[in-house]
This record gives sequence, C-alpha cells and structure tokens, in this order.
Amino acid sequence: MNLIIFGPPGSGKGTYASRLESKLGIKRIATGDIFRDEIKKNTELGKKVVKFYNRGELVPDYITIEVLRKALEEIVKKNFILDGFPRTVEQAKALEKIVKIDAIINILAHEEILIEKTQARRICSNTKCDGNYNLADIRKTIDNIEYILPPILPKKPGICDKCGSELYQRADDEDLELIKRRLRVYEEQSKPVIFFYKGKVRFIDIYMNRPPEQIVERILQELKNIGLLP
Repeated sequence: MNLIIFGPPGSGKGTYASRLESKLGIKRIATGDIFRDEIKKNTELGKKVVKFYNRGELVPDYITIEVLRKALEEIVKKNFILDGFPRTVEQAKALEKIVKIDAIINILAHEEILIEKTQARRICSNTKCDGNYNLADIRKTIDNIEYILPPILPKKPGICDKCGSELYQRADDEDLELIKRRLRVYEEQSKPVIFFYKGKVRFIDIYMNRPPEQIVERILQELKNIGLLP
C-alpha cells in the first residue's frame, strides 16, 4: 500500500505518519526530515536547502524529486507513506512516473489552529528518533468544527520519552511571520496538488480536531472503507 499524507504546515502529518508506519508496517518517507538532517550535518545538500528553509520557501523541485527518488529506490518502491511530498504539481507529475499511489490522506485544519500548534511544537534532537510533542492545549470551535487538542507532553520536561535526548523548537516554528509565509506558500504552491490528483487517486479527508490516536483510528477506518485494509 502506497500512501501520501497531505496537509498544511502544522497539521500533524509527521505525527500521524509515524503512527501509521508502526500500525501498518509500512515505511515513512519524510523529505523534510531528510533535509533537516542534512542541514544539521552541514552536508552539500544541507547547504543548498538551508537558505530556502530560512526564507520559508519550498526547496526547488529538482532537488526534492531527486531526494525522493533515491529514498524510494532504497525500499523498492512499495509499502510506504510519503510525508511532505509532493508539495508542488511538478513534484506530483514526477511522482506519477516513478510509482503508483493508492490513496491520499488529506489533513484539514483552520489557520488559527495551525499557527498555535506550530508554535507549540517540540521535536527530538536525535535525528534517528521520531519523538514529537506539543505544548498547546486547544479547546475551541471554528466554523462549527470543534477542536479538542490536549497537549502532547513528555514525562520529563524538555526530554524525549523514547530516547532520552533533548527536545527543541525548530527555528522555522518560532517566527510568526515565517509560519504565515509557509502557510501562504502552501495555499499557492501545494494546495493545487489536491486538484491535480482529484479523480485519479482516492482521497481521505480528515479534520485535525482531536488527539492523534483518535485521528489515526479515523484514518485506519477510512482505509478500510475504501478497501485498502481488510
């Protein structure tokens, strides 16, 4: 089963994808994680992409497509969930030539929620760990969508439960204007990907309005509804 998890910055794609990875026994491929790891290591790739991150821009298609192609080759192009790719229509067109996608999980949320969740996000400093936490406690209703999002806290403040490494806030999560710019980039460059895939791939639309374990159960149920799970 080959899946894409799609949605704006701060919508919890990484959290849901990592949980689906373990529940479904499929490989999560997150281009954002690959890029951030390369930036930390100060590799040639890292040096290329860091300037785009610092401006809240998307990494150019030709770089992202090549990174994704290499990652897919390593897992023989089957049984994966793509997190953070494709982010443009050109990337989606390139992906069509590489592998078949069975379904897209489309995460929805209001901008106010996305900003609050993004600023409260804390992630593990160990690049081999998928520890992901959030300090925000959100309980509000917007446009008749009720959000009940309790904080996801580590047992020991500032320390990852999974590996004991320190947690940190990504630099691009601190700056409100940068967050808003990333959301604008999503609307202008990434959202058209949805229209590109409409009618070609099955969609699962899910609001990010409950804790991750509930959202993941909704996703699993929808995968059963469309015949991808027994």
